[in-house]
Amino acid sequence: MTERTHKTIEQAEQEGKYIRKVRSFVKREGRLTNAQARALELHWATMGLNHQDGVIDASKVFDNDKPVVLEIGFGMGKSLVEMAKNAPEFNFIGIEVHKPGVGACIALTQEQGVTNLKVYEHDAIEILADCIPNESLTTVQLFFPDPWHKKKHHKRRIVSADFVESIRQKLKVGGVFHMATDWENYAECMLEDMQSASGYKNLSENNDYVPRPDSRPLTKFENRGQRLGHGVWDLQFERID
Repeated sequence: MTERTHKTIEQAEQEGKYIRKVRSFVKREGRLTNAQARALELHWATMGLNHQDGVIDASKVFDNDKPVVLEIGFGMGKSLVEMAKNAPEFNFIGIEVHKPGVGACIALTQEQGVTNLKVYEHDAIEILADCIPNESLTTVQLFFPDPWHKKKHHKRRIVSADFVESIRQKLKVGGVFHMATDWENYAECMLEDMQSASGYKNLSENNDYVPRPDSRPLTKFENRGQRLGHGVWDLQFERID
């Protein structure tokens, strides 16, 4: 093969070529603000985690042995930073694929003086597979993932039997997988996947959904939805083996 055929996907895309990839997200990259770009430039070395570095040792990453909470898809990071600030007895790792969100999260972390949070800018499926040790997490959080509300797109939803099992492997026994969505159909599908999975116990008294825990901040978007009569469904499942 010629050297040209070995070009990376990134190089091909820079040349305007379309390369089909399978991912747990659809990348809608916006432009970085000056504040986001500055936060990434100044603080990535201390806050950022890199996929290429492989499996992490959280006790070395944070320089302590506090339990670890992992959030998948933290958006702009506001609620994640608030949770980390309110729970200094935990370490937090956030995964987000969109650079502006990562920059915003880091900037807010610096503004709020939060020191118990590290972030990845990468696909969550690959981070789980390549970087997070088995039985290392106290909590995994997945809040308001893309609902892919059209039926023909449901296969693109991140929650699936394989995903649920990968989360179970990363949780410690007794650890909790906490999901939230404002799409009732997605909530029903999440519940069905979790109830079909082995090794989990539903923490709901009614074997369905739990009230929003105080630890999950009420977002502006969610508050508006409640005023308009929109529902939000929280699910919490504990790893039992």
